[in-house]
Parts: sequence; structure tokens; C-alpha cells
Amino acid sequence: MIRVVLADDEAMIRAGVSAILAADAGIEVVAEAEDGRAAVEQARATRPDVVLLDIRMPVMDGLKAAEEIRRLLPEVGVIMLTTFGEDAYIERALGLGASGFLLKSGDPRELLGGIHAVAGGAAFLSPKVAQRVIARFSGNQVSRAEEAKALIGKLTPREQEVLALLGSGLSNADIAAKLFVVEGTVKAYVSTILNRLGARNRVQAAITAYEAGLVGGGQAESSR
Repeated sequence: MIRVVLADDEAMIRAGVSAILAADAGIEVVAEAEDGRAAVEQARATRPDVVLLDIRMPVMDGLKAAEEIRRLLPEVGVIMLTTFGEDAYIERALGLGASGFLLKSGDPRELLGGIHAVAGGAAFLSPKVAQRVIARFSGNQVSRAEEAKALIGKLTPREQEVLALLGSGLSNADIAAKLFVVEGTVKAYVSTILNRLGARNRVQAAITAYEAGLVGGGQAESSR
């Protein structure tokens, strides 16, 4: 069972999202919050697998709440859920360590898929957000590719293999199955990779893999 804390200042939005999540027998909403501060408190009290955060909330906004939750509970996955798709929000959310970014206008299946992906140790960007991420980096593609290749040059061949699989959207369990190792070994690899790349989360690592050419097809949406 994936335990979720849902934070949004609009009661109707919370009710709608809760109804969508209730349709999945593998997801349970263990707490709700109407502002960022309450979301942090509920996360500390319930220790969920995933926290869904609206960006614009009173008392403390979702970005600040995400930063607090990642600092206090680094094992908890954070997904930003918003009606806003501005690049500044996306960049700040991912920079603060969010593992997913979904738009409220998206398909409900994206919401369920995102929660399962993040709970499983993967990352998830809705297709529209993935397009924005790709567009942001494409303007200076050559220099970014060179920087990314220099970064992955710090990794061993095995670590590069794990990074490529991570960048393709596989969870730790999926990577372990492909490499015929235990999941704990993959977690250790991922931790080392993030440290060596200077990446705060799997999304940033997946972007580096994409830019360095480790992931084919130019897929920055690291969830599929």
C-alpha cells in the first residue's frame, strides 16, 4: 500500500484528487493539508511514501514545503501538483529535490502512474512538463552535452549502466532485475551516482543521462 499525504488549499481539488486516488486499491491517502506548513507537519506525523503538494498555498507555499520535507524526511517522495506550467516553477521544484511534477489538467492516469513511479524509487514528469524541460536545455545543447559527458566520465562503467537504466525510467527493483543484483546494491549505486554527479534527485540524474546520450530517443520523462 502506497501511503500519500495530499496538500492543496482548495477543498474541492483535494476531494477530486482523493477520489481519483481512491480508485487505485494500492494507494491510501493517510492525511490531507490545506497549506504548506500543515503538509510538513502531516508528513512528519504519518511518514508517508509520497507527498502531493500544490505549489501555491497559504502560510507556506508548496516549494518551501517540498524543501522542508526533503530536508526532514529524505526518504519521502515529493510530487508537485499544480495548474501552473511555468518553467520557473518546474526548475525550482526539481532543484529542491522533487521527484515528480504533474499538472492538474493532466490525465488522471498520469497522477496514478506518477505516484506509483515515485513510490517505487523512480521519477515522473508529465508529458507537458517533460517537453518544457527538453525545450529549456535544447537551446544550448552542445555545451550541455559536453558538460554532461564530463560528469558521467566520473562514473565507472557499471555506474554508467545503472544511470542509463535510471534515465530510461526504471525503478530500483527493475534495474536490479535487469542487472541480476539485489535491490540494495542498486540503491547504493544510485546514491553514489547522485553524489558524483552533484544531482539532488533522480530527475536531475536522468536529465544528465539524456544530455550525455546515455538514454536514446531524447526522453526526459523518466517515468515510462
